[in-house]
Amino acid sequence: MTRLEDTLGILQRLIAYPTVSADSNLELIADLANHLDDCGARVELFQDDTGTKANLFASLGPDQSEGGLLLSGHTDVVPVADQDWTTDPFELLERDGRLYGRGTCDMKGFIAAAVAMAREYGQMDLRRPLHFAFTYDEEVGCLGARALVPELQQRGIRPAMAIIGEPTDMRLIEGHKGCCEYTVRFSGLEGHGSAPERGVNAAEYAVRYVTHLMELRADLMQRMPPTSRYQPPWTTINIGAIRGGVAHNVIAGKAEVDWEMRPVQNSDVDFVKGAVTGFIESELLPAMRAVHPEADIETEVIGEVAGLEVLDTNAARDLVMSLIGANGADVVPFGTEAGLFQEMGTSVVVCGPGSIEQAHKPDEFISIEQMESCIAMLEKLGETLVR
Repeated sequence: MTRLEDTLGILQRLIAYPTVSADSNLELIADLANHLDDCGARVELFQDDTGTKANLFASLGPDQSEGGLLLSGHTDVVPVADQDWTTDPFELLERDGRLYGRGTCDMKGFIAAAVAMAREYGQMDLRRPLHFAFTYDEEVGCLGARALVPELQQRGIRPAMAIIGEPTDMRLIEGHKGCCEYTVRFSGLEGHGSAPERGVNAAEYAVRYVTHLMELRADLMQRMPPTSRYQPPWTTINIGAIRGGVAHNVIAGKAEVDWEMRPVQNSDVDFVKGAVTGFIESELLPAMRAVHPEADIETEVIGEVAGLEVLDTNAARDLVMSLIGANGADVVPFGTEAGLFQEMGTSVVVCGPGSIEQAHKPDEFISIEQMESCIAMLEKLGETLVR
């Protein structure tokens, strides 16, 4: 059996597990754990509080906490509901050089290639540890990686380098924006619409809040780093949803706002959060509580995931450049788990098979050519681990 055939056999199994973020990933994780255990890896699972999700962390080579290299990917996929698929999304289909199925490019293709190579890695005299990290719930706030990183830090485990195999068409990515998501809940005082001054209209205060967020966009454009390589080159704010009210003639007692920020620099996060907190405390809450002392505004942090910062010195970038023959690295606007591992002090790059243009769409696919390129990279990687 060729390496490609072995990889596609594993990918077929992985696609058959419907690991939508809202559902369990335990069967898939058990499959990966069994495979890596058979390859001689030291495998550990970390379940979430619900017991329905788990991260996997496995190691080959020397049993040491510092150094080595990490191959990482997320096991969850986005839903297929309300999408017009022409194939079964959870059955791998090969057609015209393409492999169709939910998660083929985002990002079970990379996971399949990595674990397919594990058997060969396990037979090598590795001079440095090789780690595998497969996480849950990346698509809904990188929840798995946010739980895994502290576990690794507690154990003193810090890989020197990491490759995050998100779909980049096998291009080398050295930086991406962060992603911060929030839900803000406004509690006012209901009443009859004929006397709006007697109530606290939560929907109106939600609108004022959103207006303030939109005004911050101009400030963020002014704060744009002059060397930013992103498109757009500044930190962005997006209003995802506004909900509130029950009828035309009722003062809205409850309202919610969903919004996100994609920072190009960490200082923008502090700037926006400071500006929003100041606006709430100095203007919104005093006005609301002047009418109804129990009025309130609560902010729920859905996720605050650091971006991957471009660094002058990046050993992982240099390594992968040598593996794929690249002469430079790029940045992308979409987020990954890379920044979380970078915060550990690990040198990180993003490079994996498949196109982000295919991710999250019906009839998601990855080309066999991309899979072959990924396998070639991982084969060359093995050569560096025995030196």
